[in-house]
Amino acid sequence: MTMQVGYLEQLDDALAFIDRADSFLVVSHVQPDGDAISSTVAVGWLLRKLGKTAVLINEGELPSRLSYLHLFDEIVNYKQAAPVQKYDAVIAVDCADFKRIGEVSDCFAPDAKLLNIDHHPTNNAFGAANVIRPGAAATVEILYDLIERAGIALDLDSATAIYTGLLTDTGGFRYSNTSARVMEIASRLLATGVPGSELADRLLEKMTMAKLKLLKLSLNRLTFTDNQEIGWVYIAKNDLQNTNAVPEDLEGIVNYALNVDGVQVGILFKETEDGTVKASLRSAGKANVAEIAQSFGGGGHVRAAGCRLDGPLTDATARLVEAVRKALI
Repeated sequence: MTMQVGYLEQLDDALAFIDRADSFLVVSHVQPDGDAISSTVAVGWLLRKLGKTAVLINEGELPSRLSYLHLFDEIVNYKQAAPVQKYDAVIAVDCADFKRIGEVSDCFAPDAKLLNIDHHPTNNAFGAANVIRPGAAATVEILYDLIERAGIALDLDSATAIYTGLLTDTGGFRYSNTSARVMEIASRLLATGVPGSELADRLLEKMTMAKLKLLKLSLNRLTFTDNQEIGWVYIAKNDLQNTNAVPEDLEGIVNYALNVDGVQVGILFKETEDGTVKASLRSAGKANVAEIAQSFGGGGHVRAAGCRLDGPLTDATARLVEAVRKALI
């Protein structure tokens, strides 16, 4: 693939940013997914290859299914062990906007400089240096280019991290963001020895009993508009506790609403402890859910986005479903 000059300049700016400091804080978005964690460890790996030191961190609990990743065990859970030190140089990965960093921003020095690496089209370039490529399937795709631009050869650890991010953010290479470039990169990663079938089984097929119970609960609540173009499910405040599920078990549930024939937008609503409602939206292509989410203070991609609404759940559901209905007219 021939890279655009502007993108190459962004990659060079990122490497210059890294060159100017010796120690970094690396953070991904709250409630991290496969791409967020894979990007975190890939940046940690790159920094060490460049002779730098780094603290990897996230606001809360990490998805245990990703525990096989190199450096996973070094990612600090801010809720459990917030660092005392303030950091002057920060690298944020897969954060669509600054607030997605969460409480970890309290670790930033007042004059901290931030490198923002992301693939969300709603990203507002909040860093002192920014590498934003909305055409990338995942943030790890950008990191693949960054590592290549740095002239560093991938090993099995880094290749596995990048493959994991691509696999999860493309839905197992099934979503519309699965480009020829993605498949080209995936092929190169497999050639390094990445166990593609094992990762697909672990990340896309297997589920815990707790997730199965949560899925059964949510599917019993599956609701559609009269014309069946919008489908949604909800997770009540105590559902995770009652099923012994964890936040990562929510991943993929929204697709059950979207995958019904004729549905254009699927939504997962989740009640939170503070009374707000988190919504995850998925589109079959007719509606731009990033624009809908932005109108509620959220963001994301054309086909996958999220936002947070004021409760109660019934009111939040009615408001968002109506906004989606208008977008589909």
